[in-house]
Amino acid sequence: MTAHALLNAFKADKPAFGVWCMLPGAFSARLAAQSSPHLSWVVIDCEHGMTPLQPGAAESIQAIAGIGPSAPSPLVRIPATGATTGTGWQIKYALDAGARGVIVPMVGTAEKAKEVVADCRFPPVGRRGFGSPICPIIWGVDAMQYFNSANDSILVIVQIETPEGVANAEAIAAVSGIDVLFIGPYDLSLSLGYHPPSPDPHDEVEQVIKKLLKVAHSAGKKCGIFCTSGEQAAQRAAQGFDMINVSVDYQAMTNDLSNKLAIAAGQ
Repeated sequence: MTAHALLNAFKADKPAFGVWCMLPGAFSARLAAQSSPHLSWVVIDCEHGMTPLQPGAAESIQAIAGIGPSAPSPLVRIPATGATTGTGWQIKYALDAGARGVIVPMVGTAEKAKEVVADCRFPPVGRRGFGSPICPIIWGVDAMQYFNSANDSILVIVQIETPEGVANAEAIAAVSGIDVLFIGPYDLSLSLGYHPPSPDPHDEVEQVIKKLLKVAHSAGKKCGIFCTSGEQAAQRAAQGFDMINVSVDYQAMTNDLSNKLAIAAGQ
């Protein structure tokens, strides 16, 4: 079976660093996935990024998995938001395309968290349909091997980024099958009435973030957070976060180009 670097990092209790892909295309996803031996996961962002669930996410997942045993775990952030938005079909698309896990935005209740888990798990513990010929191929196994291992390998990651999610964080963390509470500091800041991080969150938001980290770990779950620099990610790792985004593909490209052009222009 192909590697699952993020799950392996969780089992070893090591911080797992990742990259967010918002640019469309399998080539950019693969380049990001090959960028560093310190990379454990890559998110194909189908919420705010330019990649569609079909066929874009599937092509990007295949490109990442094709790297081989050293590949970081390909994850998909589905586009659904809100407590009442249907997420089942979106999760099905992502997992049937071979994703090693899904990130679900704006989960605010334990009931929604339970729905997400059910959509990620085959019966008898969930309600996911079985039939995709693609995901076993991408995982490097046959169909029955995939069926027998998927429930224990697919990571279920829910984002806490609203006042409702904060208020219900303990109940969400207690849901069986939830693996990670992932903090979205930008929407969390806005929803709590503060400006977006620049680059760090407001002190009041930071206290909420620390509370969510404690809630996740008290429930035996992992906690993730979105960062935009290596320095910020290192600080979050020192604080005990388990899953930490380090950069975004477009940000890395524009920053590098800007810096080099400034040097060339003598600035």
